[in-house]
Amino acid sequence: MGRNHSIKYSWQISLMDCYLVRQLSWVFLFSVSCLTTLGVAIGTVADLAFKINEYQLPIPIAILVFYYKIPEYAAYALPISILLTSLLIYGQLNSDRELIALFSFGISSYRIVLPALLFSLIVTGITFFLNELIVPAANYQANLLQNPYLEKTELNLQNQDIYYAEYASGRDASKKLQRIYFAEQYDQPRLIRVTILDFKQAQVKQIITAQSAQWNQQEQTWDLSQGAIAQFDDHPQINTTEEFTTVQVPFPETIFQIVNQKRSPEDMNIRQAKAYVNLIKDSAEPTTIAQFAVLIQQKYAFPFICVVFNLIGSALGIKYFELNRAKSFALCIGIVFAYYCLGFALGSLGITGVISPWLAAWLPNLIGVGLGGYLLIADSS
Repeated sequence: MGRNHSIKYSWQISLMDCYLVRQLSWVFLFSVSCLTTLGVAIGTVADLAFKINEYQLPIPIAILVFYYKIPEYAAYALPISILLTSLLIYGQLNSDRELIALFSFGISSYRIVLPALLFSLIVTGITFFLNELIVPAANYQANLLQNPYLEKTELNLQNQDIYYAEYASGRDASKKLQRIYFAEQYDQPRLIRVTILDFKQAQVKQIITAQSAQWNQQEQTWDLSQGAIAQFDDHPQINTTEEFTTVQVPFPETIFQIVNQKRSPEDMNIRQAKAYVNLIKDSAEPTTIAQFAVLIQQKYAFPFICVVFNLIGSALGIKYFELNRAKSFALCIGIVFAYYCLGFALGSLGITGVISPWLAAWLPNLIGVGLGGYLLIADSS
């Protein structure tokens, strides 16, 4: 039988609101602490122990890396904790028949859930703040600390076999290939063993090779060392070859800006990701551009899963009387697993172009809101 009670909305803070927020706060803080500690222990300690043994990573460096990884796991723990907290608190209220007492006074399910939703909005803001300002910087520092001691880190691989294609816009708004840059590696601040192909009307007109290249900020030019410039005529035959010890050429800074990023896409905040996409938009594969487009939208969408998880957890807690701690943990694991599987599947569809990046990032949240709203409405009917 459904509950037949009138819906009363009161925006004034009541004793019930204070009680619910207090209960939510204590359980939430405890959950965040436990999940963050567990995540760092599982995800970082074993990996650092391996690097200390295999690569002789100094223990002081390992301790610093451990410290820098804490914000990342805390950001992941926040939405999971809000889900677990909602399940536990509202499940306990239901089991203790406290919800029946509130319903008997004409208080609706919506009004009972409202404090938790407002609480989840605060957690959403904290999650966004962590992911934008703290986690990318902390992960970047952790990677920089490990980089000198490891042979094949992501940063080292990014600085090898560097390729960049430069395009010029034509009169008909089409883009024409202007130059192709190759470099064997980047040893800051120099590109090592550089080859530059200069095109004109889709034909190679000039090839420049150099042992090293460095960006001259004052002159806004490339400083090339120990190389040669070969120019071609229209047939094509080598017209002239000129060797040089040092020479300055007026090429753009773009490739140096790209290699100086030194960040994986996951370690960029929204501003950095957008700036990086703007740098590589002409030279990168379409799938790479699509990956960044989906990633940027996911960075906007991810914090709002706190609201989604809270809505689902609260609705389930109100709906089921026998929701004990064991069942709450099991439900929490199942919901989180389902959400991330759905997010991964839709993200892949966004990268391949089947759906838009916005839809790929936000559809899991929309589905979650729909599910939570349905459970809450069904419980109130």
